[in-house]
Amino acid sequence: MRIPARLTLAALPALALAACAPAPIYKPAPDAVAAVPAQVAQSPERYANGSVIWGGRIVGVTNYADHSEIELLAYPLDGSQRPKANDSGNGRFIAVMQGYVEPLDYPAGGLMTVSGRIDGSRAGKVGGAAYVFPLVRVAQAHVWSADEMRKGHPNVSFGVGVGVVR
Repeated sequence: MRIPARLTLAALPALALAACAPAPIYKPAPDAVAAVPAQVAQSPERYANGSVIWGGRIVGVTNYADHSEIELLAYPLDGSQRPKANDSGNGRFIAVMQGYVEPLDYPAGGLMTVSGRIDGSRAGKVGGAAYVFPLVRVAQAHVWSADEMRKGHPNVSFGVGVGVVR
């Protein structure tokens, strides 16, 4: 079977762009929860011990004697599991990590993706407002660098314009 040259040429740009996108970093578990943090906060018992891959913008880090907690404003993830920070937020959650976490490695405003299990919830506050935070016991976590966030987003644009040559 012979593939027409026009079809081959039309497919090349799509293949080139797909090759630029990084692969997902975590494999979803069979019991993966499809709900976002705002939904889980409404009925955390329904999602108890469910597996999640969530991400978002780091709000802050709190260290305790035996663990650390990172509060995140959740965002939807792209196909590479990078938070889509230009999208609307999906609530907040707390990533619970064993041991000490260096706050400089998890800077406020940074983007992060975690893989773990829902481990209940905790009442707290966002500013002066009462809030229920789902807790995620983290198995794996990744803070995204600016370079990683740009990968897969081509710096190519198309347009119509007028140019002047001198």
